Amino acid sequence: MRIRISSDSTCDLSPALIEQYDVWIVPLYIRLGDKDYRDAVDVTREDIFNYVQKTKSIPKTSAANVEDYVKLFQRAKDEGYDGVVHFTISSDMSSCYQNASLAAQQFENVYVVDSRTLSSGIGHLVLDACLLRDEGKSAKEIFDILEARKEKLDSSFIIDTLRYLAMGGRCNALLAFGANLLNIKPSIQVRDGKMGVDKKYRCSLERAVVRYVNEKLADKDTLDLRRIFITDTGVSEEIFESVKETILKNAPFAEILHTPAGCTVSSHSGPNTIGILFYRK
Repeated sequence: MRIRISSDSTCDLSPALIEQYDVWIVPLYIRLGDKDYRDAVDVTREDIFNYVQKTKSIPKTSAANVEDYVKLFQRAKDEGYDGVVHFTISSDMSSCYQNASLAAQQFENVYVVDSRTLSSGIGHLVLDACLLRDEGKSAKEIFDILEARKEKLDSSFIIDTLRYLAMGGRCNALLAFGANLLNIKPSIQVRDGKMGVDKKYRCSLERAVVRYVNEKLADKDTLDLRRIFITDTGVSEEIFESVKETILKNAPFAEILHTPAGCTVSSHSGPNTIGILFYRK
């Protein structure tokens, strides 16, 4: 039985992991000015940051359309796959799930998982799906297992500046100004498929990330130690190593994977954003 695992580009898996686990990716769209680009195909996050610096406005992001998904599912059918399991960003954040579900109705044995999360939180589900595929599970079995497992994901980030969220209308401009003035670093947590501010750290980013990781991993009995992602939009080597060392001091995860946040996440959070994403038991 041949099962195809695929995901939106919002899974934020590195090119090496995508190749290692044989995952097909459907890119979202990033609009810079009057032109659309495909996430991680025609545009990079550096292009986005340069665009914001130059224009003082953030790019618009949009979902992959129904035809994009039809092409993917048709390709899998043409290549002889027995089923497809596809993962999308939370349906509360994008219409990707709706569009993929509409496309899936035209095919047999195609299952679409609404991850209810973003970034490498989706990446966890994708890698688990690949492992289940390699165990010989059917598409329906993979779908059922991960529909239950997605509820155990803990996805969060700490943000250096609220400027990008404010420019995108996702937070009050006055609030963002005050946070920057007071050197507040908020952590953003995904709950029930939506993003919200979890805690606020009034200190430098270097100090904030240590406090953030310590607090996220404090309840050690609840941690699933198979794997943890460190995902960022571009931080200094010192900050990354600080996050990694703090993880190691807290819990013996079997895998610590470092992945770059893609253009979609970077467009909304800006540079110097970093998060840890893992399962709880």
